[in-house]
This record gives sequence, structure tokens and C-alpha cells, in this order.
Amino acid sequence: MGGLGKTTLVKEIYQSQELSGTFQRRACVTVMHPFILEDLLRSLLTQLDRESSEKRHMLDRMGRTKKTSLLMSPAEVIQDLLRLLEREKCLIILDDVSSTAEWNMIIPIFCEMENTSRIIVTTREENIAKHCSKKQVNIYKLKGLEYKDGRDLFTKKVFKETVDLNKQYPELVEQTELILRKCGQLPLAIVTIGGFLANQPKPSLGWRKLNDHISAELEMNPELGTIRTVLMRSYDGLPYHLKSCFLYMPIFPEDYKVGRRRLVRRWSAEGYSREVRDKSAEEIADTYFMELISRSIILPSQQSIHSTTRIDSCQVHDLIREIAISKSIEENLVFRLEQGCSLNTRSVARHLALNGNWEGDQSEFKSIVEMSRVRSITVFGEWKSFFISDKMTMLRVLDLEDSTGLHAHHLEHIGKLLHLRYLSLRGCQYIFHVPDSLGNLRQLETLDIRDTNVLMLPKTIIKLLKITNLRAGETPLSEEDSVKDFIPRIMRRRLCLLPLCSMAFCLSWCALAFSCMEGMNHHDICIMVCCWLLPAAAMHLDMPRGMRKLKALQTLGVVNVGRWGKVILQDIKRLTYLRKLGVTGINKENGQELCTTVAGLSHLESLSIQSEGEPGLCGCLDGIFSFPEKLQSLKLYGNLVKLPEWIQGLKNVVKLKLRSTMLLDVNAEAIMEVLGNLPNLARLHLLKKSFQGESLFINFHPEAPSRACWCWPWNWKTYVPTNHSSLNKEQLLSLRCSRFIFETARVNHCWGYHICQASRKF
Repeated sequence: MGGLGKTTLVKEIYQSQELSGTFQRRACVTVMHPFILEDLLRSLLTQLDRESSEKRHMLDRMGRTKKTSLLMSPAEVIQDLLRLLEREKCLIILDDVSSTAEWNMIIPIFCEMENTSRIIVTTREENIAKHCSKKQVNIYKLKGLEYKDGRDLFTKKVFKETVDLNKQYPELVEQTELILRKCGQLPLAIVTIGGFLANQPKPSLGWRKLNDHISAELEMNPELGTIRTVLMRSYDGLPYHLKSCFLYMPIFPEDYKVGRRRLVRRWSAEGYSREVRDKSAEEIADTYFMELISRSIILPSQQSIHSTTRIDSCQVHDLIREIAISKSIEENLVFRLEQGCSLNTRSVARHLALNGNWEGDQSEFKSIVEMSRVRSITVFGEWKSFFISDKMTMLRVLDLEDSTGLHAHHLEHIGKLLHLRYLSLRGCQYIFHVPDSLGNLRQLETLDIRDTNVLMLPKTIIKLLKITNLRAGETPLSEEDSVKDFIPRIMRRRLCLLPLCSMAFCLSWCALAFSCMEGMNHHDICIMVCCWLLPAAAMHLDMPRGMRKLKALQTLGVVNVGRWGKVILQDIKRLTYLRKLGVTGINKENGQELCTTVAGLSHLESLSIQSEGEPGLCGCLDGIFSFPEKLQSLKLYGNLVKLPEWIQGLKNVVKLKLRSTMLLDVNAEAIMEVLGNLPNLARLHLLKKSFQGESLFINFHPEAPSRACWCWPWNWKTYVPTNHSSLNKEQLLSLRCSRFIFETARVNHCWGYHICQASRKF
């Protein structure tokens, strides 16, 4: 990202007195765009020849060199450069290299350079830095200022010295916090805004005005124009396909953490990415995500150990977001309907975002929104039935994640949205079923109904031949016995009996209790009561027969494979493109069939297996199976007692999570040795009741990558062999437990440790 101070830092190094005697010749050149190699080489020659260690006739030499270099042919320029580079020790700075192609054109010139010479490159893209040097030690990723340093810099620019705002200007503290939050960690923004405010009156009203209208100030205030110019260079440098993805970000509110998969799948549904040879459109969109991360256009909001990809969500810097908002309005891309919107504004934007603080009615909505132009709708907050219209014939994305006030009957006519590709009802707790008309959505690629109360999909789901992601259910939060254990078996398998059993309850109490709930009809109320009587059932999804027709499926889960016996597993076996699978309802009758099914899914990368209560997974996963080589993530929830033999063959597993597996304490050390010998295991999650005992001995493969081991039970004793051969000094170990003990019986000394998500080198 621009504004972090890369150029300032390298120029400080370039002008350092300490280096003046180290290098005989120096040159600092900004790579201009569009890139012209000949111009760059002439500039280098001019500066290097001017920095000759022979100071004789310097002034005359400078003038003559400049004149002759302009008249030289490209071949003569290169020849003179090579002569200078071969003879003497040089320091060369190339500022703002913006592509690997530029570097590939530049670097051949320096092949014959003196070994003691040095080249420093600045770039906004991490992948370019890695291309310039294959050694990680040569790459320095400049980070933003720490909060305290940023605040000190700001007060120094405003008041000409570092001051304690709490004591001297308490009325400015709140506005200062807001300004620093908008500046993020960018020194350029802090210095520029601080310098501007230094010449302004100190009452907080003026500072509040700046905060409230930062976008307009950046665009119109010449004193703040530097910030916009630098940040616009980051935007202007984006290739076309990344500009579209970036201008999509204003859909989400300020400081909103956007899930990586959610964003990538939306981009794919919008048509921002296309399938290329053996890569799907979603995979291409994911590379776009990482490119924007590499350029610091979007920022990882959390480097999570819960994901095999490490980055599972992102945010946009406040000032970068202002640029995105400005450009998206200019391009008629995004319109945010929120409090303060002008009723005179007629939006023709493609993407509509509805904020929870907008309190308008249906007539206002129709007067503001040009419905025929809308391609995506995203609701943050309360849902209103008029947000969708029959006129929205080109709607591709309907994202209602975590919205309130949405009920099942609101979706009755969703089958009319024939071009819909992405539908998310995630977190909508009053959704208990989806209509049969869902089968009309023949273009649908993603259906996300996680954390809803949908128990079964309609049979028409098998018509969605293009669907690639079907997400449902949730991970059970309780570690205790399932509610299912207390419900007769006949009712577990036949949910249709539940309405009959609860009819008296509905008649006597429901009407009165739910009469105050807006938007719910009798059908919604009855189904809701039935689901509340069987809450555990909503943690998975019953699938209709015939799922084998959905050949494009790549993500499926959590699916109850116990309902139809082995039939559903036979369907899953034919979904050969599956990459992520979550199943529950495992028992001794279908456990072996499940393992056989999984072994045949050659593209599978993530597998989650759940079984609640007794006997859980005990005896269900025994045997020797050859699981897919691409499997990177494995989650086992349920009573295992002993570790399946096939786990030791998972050579490419990066993440392993165990919970309620109740592994025997007597085998704990042997189990940890098996897990520790998995060569690529980077994240091991041992959650509640994963072991029956109270102690754990950690033992890792000597050539394994950096580790992050989470021990959830706070009463466990965790033993770490700090100079054991299984820990090489480059490994990182992160532990979360209450009693962290070094195994002193096996070691002579230790390097150190930290508790709760902290890391140390061993």
C-alpha cells in the first residue's frame, strides 16, 4: 500500500553518512510508469557516473555526462553501465517496481555487477519482492505504525511537540481517536492530516467535521490531496480484473470483517472470474483475493489458525475504502441505502447494500432504487419484504447473512429469480424450510443455510445442476449428550410426527406467545415449535435421494448420512469433484461405507465427521483405508476411544481437530507421537474431551513446519520436550492451556515459552 513510508525509508538509507564510505557509486531511481527500460538505464548511468569516487572535475563531468547519455544509443548506455558496475562497489535503489516483467527486463543488466554491490528494490506487492529475491531473509515487509507511535506522530505534527491529550486537550481525545482510526497505520495520512489540522482552530467541532466528511475533504481539500494522490496510485496500478473486485468492497460497512469464502464466491457469482483450464472460477477468484492482500489493498483482519489458508477474513483500510466508495459511485457500481440518503437520489447502481439504520418505507424504496438494474442485494440488519421485487430479473446475488426479521414465507417466490447464482440465508434463525421453487434457480452456484433451522432440503434441489457449494448445519456447541438420546427412535427418523405430537402445545400457547412477532404466519410458527422440540436435528441437514446428479458440487455439509442408510453415501460417492465434505449420523452400520466413499473422492481437501452421544464414532472408522492424497483438513467430533490406523497415512494433512473423541489416557503419548509424525501437520486442535486424561505430552516430527497446538481444556498439564530431537529450532509452538510444564526429566535446558496464542522459537 502507498503511504507506508517505503520511499522515505530507502532514501534515508541512501543518504546515510555511514554508507558514504562503503559504496563508491550510488544511484536512486524511481521506476516511471509506463515503464521504459531505456529511460531507466539512462537515469542510472547519469547518477552512477556523477557519483564517481574520483572527484576531479566533478561539475564539468556531471554536465558532460548528462549531455552525452541523452545522445547515446541504447547499446552504448548498456556498455557504459556495465563498465561502471564491473569496476566499483555500487548501491542502487529502484523505487516502486510494479511488476515482475519490469524486474525481468532490468536484472540482466546487473549480472556482471561487483559482488559487494547492492540493489534495494521497493514495491507495493509482496509477490514482486519474492520474485526479486528468493531468500526470505532479504525481504522486509514494512508495517504500519503502532498505535502509540502513530498518536505521538500525530500530536507532534499538530502541536509541534508530543503532548498528553488527556491532560492538555481532553475535548480533542475522541476526535483524535477517530482520525487515527481512519488513518489506520499510514504515516503519510497521519503526517498530512496532522499538518493540515496544525493550521486550523483547535475546537473539536472542526475536527468532527473532518471526520464526518473525510471523503469530500480528500477530494476537494488541496492540503490533503497528497493522500488521495498516493492512494489513487495504488488503485490505478491495479489490473482491470482486480479493480472490479476492489470496487465491490464498499458493499460492506466500515470496519466490517468479510469472510474470505463469502467474498470469493460472490465475485465468482458476479462473473468477475472465469474458469481457466483445470482451475474453477472460484479458484481464480481466490487468487484475486490473495493478489489484493499482497498489494495491501485489502488487509487480513485475522491471521487465523482455524483455517488451512491462514487468512479467513479481510478488511479495507478506511482511507482506501473512501477511494473505493468514490470510484464505485462514479462507475455506478455500489449504492448503500442508509440513514441520511437523499430521497432525491435515483440509484442506477448494480449492487445494492441495505443498512440496518435505514428506516424508509416501500414507496421511498421504489423512488430511490432502479430495480431493473440491480445485480446484487446485501442486507445488514432488518429485512423488509419489499427489498425484493419481480422487476429484479437480473439479480445474481442475494446475501441475507445474519439479517433479522426474515421468515420462511418471505422466500416463497424466490424461484422467480432465475439468474440467481448466490443465495445466503446464513444466521437467519427463523428460517425453518426453503420452498420447492428453489429448484427453479438453475444458475445457482452457492446455497448457504448454515446456522438456520432448516432440517431438510426440498426434492427439487436435485435440479440445480450448476450448484458447487451447499453449506448447512452447524457444529454442536454442547459437549454433553445429545438431545436426540432422550427422544424415541421413531420420532428421530420421522420428523413429520413432531407437529402431531406438539399440536396441543401449538393450539394452547403458540398463538398467544407469537402474536407479537411481526412477519410470522401460522406455518412459520408451527415449524418453529417443532424444531425447538428437537434442537439437535437442526445441526445437520437431511438430503433427498438423487444428490448424485449434482456433479458440480465441490462443498457439501453438514449432511446427515444416517437417515437413508447407505443410499446417501452412494450418492456422495459419485460426487467426484467434492473438495469439502461434512457428515454426521455415523454409526457402525455405515462407518465402513463412509470410509470407502471418502477414499474414492480424489479431490477431497477437507473432511468433517460428527457423531453425537453414545457410542459416537467408536468402532465406526476402524480398518485400513487409503484416504485422498489432497486431504489437508480433518475434523473428528464424537467418541472414538482409539485413533483410527489410517490417520498415520495422512501425509498432507495441515490441520487436525479432535473433540469429544475420548481417547484413552494410557495411549496419549503414543497417540501424540503418531500425530507428531504427520510431516505437514501445522495446526492441531485438541478440544474438550478429546482425551480422557488430564495430561498431554507433545512430540512433533523433526522436519515438520511451524506448529500451532491448541489445548482447550484448562485443567490439562501440557508437557513439552524443549530440546527433544522432535523440535528443531525453527519451529513455532503456540499453546493454550492452564498448566504448561517443560518435561525437565528429559531436558537439560529450555529456550522459553508463552501461553495463550503466543509463539516462541525453539
